[in-house]
Amino acid sequence: MLPRSSDQQAPAPPGRRSATLAAWARAWRAGLVSFDEVLDETTGDEEHLVRHPDGSEETLSSALVGFSTVPPDEIRVVLPAAGDPRGLPGPGPFTSAALLAGEGVVLGTSGLVPEAELHPHLDPADRWAGTCWLAHPLPATPVPAESITLAEADHDLSMALTEAIGALRDLDVARLPPGLAKGLASLRGSEGAGPELPVGYSARARRLSARATTIAGVLTLASTDTSGAAVNAFEAAARDAAFRPLATAARRARAAAINSPLER
Repeated sequence: MLPRSSDQQAPAPPGRRSATLAAWARAWRAGLVSFDEVLDETTGDEEHLVRHPDGSEETLSSALVGFSTVPPDEIRVVLPAAGDPRGLPGPGPFTSAALLAGEGVVLGTSGLVPEAELHPHLDPADRWAGTCWLAHPLPATPVPAESITLAEADHDLSMALTEAIGALRDLDVARLPPGLAKGLASLRGSEGAGPELPVGYSARARRLSARATTIAGVLTLASTDTSGAAVNAFEAAARDAAFRPLATAARRARAAAINSPLER
């Protein structure tokens, strides 16, 4: 039986499913991990299906077999946002879906975008959550991954974090709930905790992925909080503006870590 969904879980930052699939698929295509390991790390106990443009469906396991000839360097994660379409191959169904979801995986000339599938017709106690990956064809020559080194992404993330904390202090809206305030304050020198990366990733990529994922999670929680010091629309907008560059830097850092060259 599939696991039941929980309403008590903290919201996860967008991109975890795509980052995990991209990282393990890259390592698989590089011959560093087995096919079974990719499935275990990507799906866990959930049911994962791939839906094609013609409406047909297959398991993620079956679909991945079709990507068994894609070189690892042609597999990457994209973590776009409104006004920030970095890494996307231009207008088209994949770009639209990835922007809506905030994530996606490029596999050669195909793209996968996950969407959570809940079953509202079931009794709440019996609802289960699965993932359906929407498959989209991509141009024969998709846009290459954004050119940013791990060092550049790490530096930009550190600068954005420092500037965000400083901006919040200047605006006097830095009083967040204890968990969020502590999280932001401790992230300057912390590696954080992100999805486990397979063998082949450098220590720096692992640290950057973990730290950026943790920052993204803190920002996701902050975006749902209404108990901070932002007591009016102006202060709420100011707090959002302070977080926006940090969110962009965290997305770029996560993608840079997952898409970084593998060590073989």
